[in-house]
Amino acid sequence: MSAQRFCVIMVGIGLIVAAAVALGYGQMPAPAIAASMLRTTLQVATPLTLGALAALYCERAGVINIGIEGMMLLAAFGGFVAALGAHHLLGPTGVGASLAVGVVAAVLCGGLAGTFHALLCVTFRVDQIISGIVVNVLAVGLTGYLSRQLFFQTSAPVTPGVLPTLRLPLLDDLPAVGAVLEQQPIALAALGLVALTHSVLFHTVWGLRARAVGEHPRAADAAGIDVARTRYANVIVGGMVAGLGGAYFTLESVPTFEPLMTNGRRFIALAAMIFGGWTPVGAWAASLLFGAAQALQINAQGFGLPVPSQFVGMLPYLLTMVALAGLIGKTRPPAADGQPYDPHGERG
Repeated sequence: MSAQRFCVIMVGIGLIVAAAVALGYGQMPAPAIAASMLRTTLQVATPLTLGALAALYCERAGVINIGIEGMMLLAAFGGFVAALGAHHLLGPTGVGASLAVGVVAAVLCGGLAGTFHALLCVTFRVDQIISGIVVNVLAVGLTGYLSRQLFFQTSAPVTPGVLPTLRLPLLDDLPAVGAVLEQQPIALAALGLVALTHSVLFHTVWGLRARAVGEHPRAADAAGIDVARTRYANVIVGGMVAGLGGAYFTLESVPTFEPLMTNGRRFIALAAMIFGGWTPVGAWAASLLFGAAQALQINAQGFGLPVPSQFVGMLPYLLTMVALAGLIGKTRPPAADGQPYDPHGERG
């Protein structure tokens, strides 16, 4: 990601935070509004960051993944059901273990959905856009039907709640940073995954091979790299990252499952990845920009800021359209992105 684009994103986040401070001036201290805005931005940007990283793993290896939302939805449902089952077995004393079981189950559900997407795209060379649509439609139908059968005909289940807020030992005492980084585990894990993904993609042999497959699979094949295996690995890892994003909805945000609760996050996550120039840090920064727009809506309601909720609510999607329209510079995807590879014939 170019430094110019990164600066534009940071300035955008700063302007949104400054707007919240200006609108709330006199109702709350400016530092309190700014800290709340930044904390909420990190929180609501979590599923966007994880969705963008999931897409990044896939597309760096040459596989388009528009099935991120389906993977998140399946993971949100699977994690919630697993947490409920564990809570039923362990009881109130095992709340932490129940939530941990739910997170693991969500990641595994995302990995299974990624495996299915890879099977269609890599093995059977199905059009990758169609495969992603299949994942989304399957997730919507399956989770909608199962949730109706399990939850709508019975009383509300007793849930283990949501993951607790963590205080970072070394940073908690810092006046501003400690309050902003007072987050739940999945939000903090998303920050760690940004750094880990950057390190893996750009500083390891595995990342070099993945990028080679995404740029020129036939040359990578000639160099001895197994294109199919590399693409499978990246899509499955991407599915697991999306699964962690799905866990955010039912295990960290609200302790329940609702059909379609992901609410179109895949579009914003894909826009963040594209806006971020197919890089982990860029995708994270763009996710923060979209998250800041959503945080403005949340804080406007909480602080009673004089802003129409309908106008603020459309900001993330308006920013998405601006990013996808390419009004702030052009980006180049991996050269073989979206192109199936046939080792016995021409790439097509």
